[in-house]
Amino acid sequence: MTDSLRDLLDRADDFVPRHLGPGADDVREMLATLGVDSLDALVREAVPDVVRLEGALDLPPRLGERAAVERLREVAGRNAVYTSLIGMGYYGAVTPPVIQRNILENPGWYTQYTPYQAEIAQGRLEALVNFQTMVADLTGLPLAGASLLDEGTAAAEAMAMCFAAARGKKTGFWVDHQTHPQTLAVLQTRAEPLGITLHVGKAERADLSGGDLCGVLVQYPDTRGRLRDFKGLADAVHEAGALLVAATDLLALTVCTPPGEWGADIAVGSSQRFGVPLGAGGPHAAFLSTHEAYKRQMPGRIVGVSKDSHGKPAYRLALQTREQHIRRDKATSNICTAQVLLAVIAGMYGVYHGPDGLVRIARRVRGLTDVLARGLTAIGCAIEDAPFFDTLTVEVDDPAAVLDRARADRINLRDFGDGRQIGVSLDETSTLETVRRVLQAFAGHHEVPDVDALVGDATGVPSAFIRETGFMTHPVFHQHHGEHALLRYMHALESRDLSLTTSMIPLGSCTMKLNATTEMLPVTWPEFGAIHPFAPADQQQGYAEMYRELESWLAEITGFDAVSLQPNAGSQGEYAGLLVIRAWHKSRGESARDVCLIPTSAHGTNPASAVMCGMRVVPVRCDDRGDIDLADLKAKAEQHADRLSALMITYPSTHGVFEAHVKEVCAVIHANGGQVYMDGANMNAQVGLCRPGDMGADVCHLNLHKTFCIPHGGGGPGMGPIGVAKHLAPYLPGHPMMEGGDRALGPVSAAPYGSPSILPISYTYIMMMGADGLKRATETAILNANYMAKRLSGHYDILYTGANGRVAHEFILDCRGFKQSAGITVDDMAKRLMDYGFHAPTMSWPVSGTLMVEPTESEPREELDRFCEAMISIREEIAAIERGDVSRDDNPLVNAPHTAQAIAGEWGHGYSREEAAYPAGWLRVHKFWPAVGRVDNAYGDRNLMCTCVPMEAFEEGV
Repeated sequence: MTDSLRDLLDRADDFVPRHLGPGADDVREMLATLGVDSLDALVREAVPDVVRLEGALDLPPRLGERAAVERLREVAGRNAVYTSLIGMGYYGAVTPPVIQRNILENPGWYTQYTPYQAEIAQGRLEALVNFQTMVADLTGLPLAGASLLDEGTAAAEAMAMCFAAARGKKTGFWVDHQTHPQTLAVLQTRAEPLGITLHVGKAERADLSGGDLCGVLVQYPDTRGRLRDFKGLADAVHEAGALLVAATDLLALTVCTPPGEWGADIAVGSSQRFGVPLGAGGPHAAFLSTHEAYKRQMPGRIVGVSKDSHGKPAYRLALQTREQHIRRDKATSNICTAQVLLAVIAGMYGVYHGPDGLVRIARRVRGLTDVLARGLTAIGCAIEDAPFFDTLTVEVDDPAAVLDRARADRINLRDFGDGRQIGVSLDETSTLETVRRVLQAFAGHHEVPDVDALVGDATGVPSAFIRETGFMTHPVFHQHHGEHALLRYMHALESRDLSLTTSMIPLGSCTMKLNATTEMLPVTWPEFGAIHPFAPADQQQGYAEMYRELESWLAEITGFDAVSLQPNAGSQGEYAGLLVIRAWHKSRGESARDVCLIPTSAHGTNPASAVMCGMRVVPVRCDDRGDIDLADLKAKAEQHADRLSALMITYPSTHGVFEAHVKEVCAVIHANGGQVYMDGANMNAQVGLCRPGDMGADVCHLNLHKTFCIPHGGGGPGMGPIGVAKHLAPYLPGHPMMEGGDRALGPVSAAPYGSPSILPISYTYIMMMGADGLKRATETAILNANYMAKRLSGHYDILYTGANGRVAHEFILDCRGFKQSAGITVDDMAKRLMDYGFHAPTMSWPVSGTLMVEPTESEPREELDRFCEAMISIREEIAAIERGDVSRDDNPLVNAPHTAQAIAGEWGHGYSREEAAYPAGWLRVHKFWPAVGRVDNAYGDRNLMCTCVPMEAFEEGV
C-alpha cells in the first residue's frame, strides 16, 4: 500500500504508536488468541454498556513529539525566572550536574517501584539509608524516616504523632506564631477533623499548666530568620508530659546546635535545599526524625538493615506491620507515596559534599547574610536584633518601593504584608553581587556601601548556637567527593535495582507504564524548576496556563466540573476528597454525618484516610465474584442513613473487574444522604471509555504517577489531584498564599499546587496522546491484560472475571493451593521471579495468597510473552515439587533468589546451578542478578538499625 503525503506528514512524529507496546500485527494476533475480531469487540465484552462513554472526549488534537516540545517551550517562556530570596522554607539550590544527569534525568532511577521487593532494590535502599543517616545526624535524633511529602504535611504528621503518643487523651497542640505560614495552615487543616485544638502564639507563652497539650511546635530558625533558645521550653514541655517538635533546616544544622541536643523529641523539615530545584513548590523530600521510643508512631516508611539468607547485611523496609494494608483504619497515617527520588538526590548531595563541604556552604551563606546585615545597617535600615543564620527581617518606611526596586532588578523579596517589614533569605546560589543588588533595592537613590569592604568584618553563628558535635562520620560521606568517584558509586547502586529499564514491572493497581523521554524533558528546565512557589503571579504565567489547561483536560476525562491539583500524592488526594465531602455536609447543617462505608477489598489507604478525616469506618462485604455485595451495601447504608457521609469505591474493582451495578451502588448512597468517593488507582482502565462523574461518583482522585505517566521514582514523587462534582467545587483546597473562595478548605499540601514541576509530564502526555490516543491506550491495556490472562489460564486459575469472562486492565492469579500441595507461597514465587529477571506482581492483595498482574498498554507483546513464559515455567517447577521429583525443602523456589556469589560458591543443592540462575533462554542474553539473597524480615525488626552500617559488617556479616 502506498501512503499519501498527508498520511506521512501526520504520522512521521506521532507519539501514540511509540507509547503503545503492541504493533498492529501483534494486536491482530492477540485478538485472535482471545477469539474476538476487534479491540472494540473486546472492550464491549469487558466494559458494561451501562457505563460506556457516548462519543469522544473533547480534548485538543494531539501533537507530535517535536510540536509538543515547542508548545512546552512557549508555556515555559511565560514563566519569569527571578532570583527569589523569599525563603519560607524554599531556597535556591545547586543540583550538582553529576547528580542531575545520573539520577534526576536517569530512568534507571526514576522508573523504579517502591522497594517492597528488597532483594532487587538494594541500591535505592542504600541511598535512602544514606538520607536517613544524614537526617538523623544533622537533627541529633537517632531514628529518621525515608522521607515524607513536604514540610507542612511532615509537621502535621508530627502533630498526629504527639496526639497518638498521648493516646488521644490530650487534645491541645501549640504552634509557635513564627512558624512558616503555609505549615501553620496545613496544621489547621489537619487538626480539626482529628479533634485536636490548635493554639497559635509565642511558644514560650504556651499554657502548659492545664495538662491538655500533647505537643508544642517551634520553627528553628523561625520564619523571620531568628535563632531562638528553646532548651528551657523543652524542659517545661517535658515536665508537662508533652512532646516538643522542631521544624528545622538541614543546612542551618550543619553549624547550629541540633534540635535533639536542646530537647526536641521530633524534628521535621524539607531537604529541598540539598540539591533539589525549587519547582514552584515541589516535589521535595521532607524529613522526620525522632527517638526510638516513638518508632511505632512514625508515619511513612523506614529503611532498616537486616541480613540475607547468607548472613550478609541487606537493606529492607522496616516495621512493615505499619503499612496500611495490614493496619487499615488503625494505620499510623495514610501516607503511601513518599518522595524517594528527591530523598535520593538530597542524600547524594550530602555524599558528594560530605560534612566539611556542607559546613563550607553553610558558613558561606551565613557569611553573606552577615555582610548583608552590616550593609543594611550602614544605609540606615532597622534589622531585628536577634541571632540569625540566612534570613533577615528588615523594617523600612516604604516596603512597596523596596519590593518594586528589587523586582525591577529581577529579585523577589518577602513581603510580610504589614506595611513595614521585608524578609530576605540568602542561599547557596547567592553571591556578593546578590548582596550588592539587594542593598541597592533597599537604598534606592542613596549610596550603597562597598560590599567587598564589609567581608572582612563578617562573623559566624553566635556562640550560644554553635554546633559542637560532629555528624555524618560514616565513610560513605567521605569517599565520593570527586565526580568520578560519585559517578561510579551511583551507577553501582543503580545496578542493584530493577527498574523499567530492565523489564516490565507487572504490579496490579500500580500501573508501571512508559515514562516517555519527551514527557520528562521539561522537568529540569529552569523555567519550571527555578520558580519559587510564592513568587508573584505575573512571574508564573506559564505555570498558570498549564494549570488551567491540565485542570480542564482532567475534568473532561473524568466527567467532573472542577479539579484541584494541590494534593501531592494519591493518599493526599483521598484525604482531600473526603474533606471536601465532609465540608459539604457541614455546610448543610449535617456535621453528624461521619460514617464512611468501605468495601473489604479497598486499598489500605482508604480506611486510614477516612479516620484522618474524623470518620468511622464501616466495612462492606464483597460477594463471591469480588463485587460489592449490593444487599450488604443497602443494609449498611440504610442502617447508618442518619450519619452516612461517604462510600469509598475503586473502579474497576480491586479485583480487576468492571462492576455492572456501579450506578446502582452510587444511587443507594445518594438515596441515604451520602456522597460517593471513587479511588482513581484504576483509572488506566477508564480513560476514554467511561468517566467517574457519569457513573454517579461525586469525587475521584487521580494518580498522575500511574495513569498519567509521572514516574514512580522508586516510591515517589506522586501527584493525586481530585475532580469533584459541581456542588462540591466551592470546597476544594485553598491556600494562604493564593486567592480562594470563602468556602474553600485549608491547604492539604505546603505549596498551592502541590508538586508543580512534575505536572509538565502529565500535561505533555495528554497533549501528545489526544482523545483518540488516550482511548486506544486504555483499550490496549485491557487487551494486554486479557491476553496474558488467557495465556496463563491453563496453568493458573484466574480468580475473578466479568460477566463475559473478561478482566479489566489487571487480573488475579490464584496461588493459594500451592502452600498445601508443594509448600510454596506467593513470597517464594515472587523471589523466584527475580531469577527470571522480573519484579513480582502485587502479592496477597486484595486476596491473600494471590498475585495481581497489570501489564499496562506500553509493554510490547514480546515482554508480555516473556513474563507469561516465566510464570508458566514457575508453575512447572511447582508441579515438579507436587510430583515429588524435587524436594519440598530444597528447590529453586524456596531458595530464591540466587545471587551470583551463591552460584559461584559451594553448591550443595539438589538442583543445578544452571536451573537456579538460568531457568529461561533469554537470561543468557541479559541477566539481572539480585544483589542479596532472601532478606530476613523478622531479624530486621528484632534488631532495628536504620542508619549506615559499619563497613566491616559487609565482610563479617551482621
